[in-house]
Amino acid sequence: MSATDQASGHLHNPHGLPDIKPFRLGKHVLERPILLAPMVGVSDVPFREVCLQQGATLTIAEMLPADTAMWKSEKNRLRLRRTAACGPEIVQIAGFDPSMMAEAARLNADMGAEVIDINMGCPAKKVLKKAAGSALMRDPELVEQILRAVVQAVDIPVTLKMRTGWCRAQKNGVDIARIAEDCGIRMISVHGRTRECRFVGEVEYDTIAAIKQSIGIPVIANGDIDSPEKALQVLRHTGADGLMIGRAAQGKPWIFREIRQYLEHGDHARPPSASEISILMQDHICALHAFYGDFRGTLFARKHIDWYSKALPGGELLKSEFMQADCVTDQQDILQNWHREHLSLLTVVAAQTHQ
Repeated sequence: MSATDQASGHLHNPHGLPDIKPFRLGKHVLERPILLAPMVGVSDVPFREVCLQQGATLTIAEMLPADTAMWKSEKNRLRLRRTAACGPEIVQIAGFDPSMMAEAARLNADMGAEVIDINMGCPAKKVLKKAAGSALMRDPELVEQILRAVVQAVDIPVTLKMRTGWCRAQKNGVDIARIAEDCGIRMISVHGRTRECRFVGEVEYDTIAAIKQSIGIPVIANGDIDSPEKALQVLRHTGADGLMIGRAAQGKPWIFREIRQYLEHGDHARPPSASEISILMQDHICALHAFYGDFRGTLFARKHIDWYSKALPGGELLKSEFMQADCVTDQQDILQNWHREHLSLLTVVAAQTHQ
């Protein structure tokens, strides 16, 4: 990123973190951002709204296929939904054909996207079969063609989500990052594992650090960042310009607020009481019902209750009852009754919520 694209001033911090300047992504100036990762089946509009309310700087929509013929499905139609409540609209596209990717980027820009993110990190088999996602990292020449085509197709920033390489024997993350910078990519998010590793094993923070040192555009570190202390450790180790949180936000969206408080002020944010979690959970489930409708809404709600229940005293009993409910009304009644019946208990044990 050129000097004209950087905002002036340095970011002060109490932890001796790398001295970085805030950077600009389109019309937005970001100071050590904490982003919600794009997760298929998770980072929909309701969840992104919750995470922004809980302190996320930016949220990225679920991966959208570059093949526009697939946009007519109900699943992808919902992924195209726009809402100002999700903050800057960042749309992630996935594909293997440069012209198709460019067209998908153009159409999303026309529909109000403020940033286009290119998926080069997804390790899912159905994505890899189409030579998209992290499979692209096997073909640097195709990577360059795709990145140039998308950057030239739109007037908004284009970012990249990638891994450290295709497999342990082929860790070409530094080379891909240099290609991306040369093509005009404005920010790179790196999940510190290869495609082969998927989501298991140690995260390669050394590789993220090497990528950061090899390019001049902002680098966002991603992978197993699940606490304020871990966030500080990763920033110190990698020198990254920001963090991306994925699975750690599932059932615990307030992790963004906790990390922000720790990095900016050096102390721990007050954890939400169990009663506050219960209210947040109810609001989130109602939003899911409204967004997906009765049938799909009840299915998606079960997944989130599974995660939320882990943060609540007696959560296993709530989860067990909730999973048996098969309609919106029953699910909402269960949450309301549980909150009312357990309110006194929730108040008493609030301090134990995160032990």
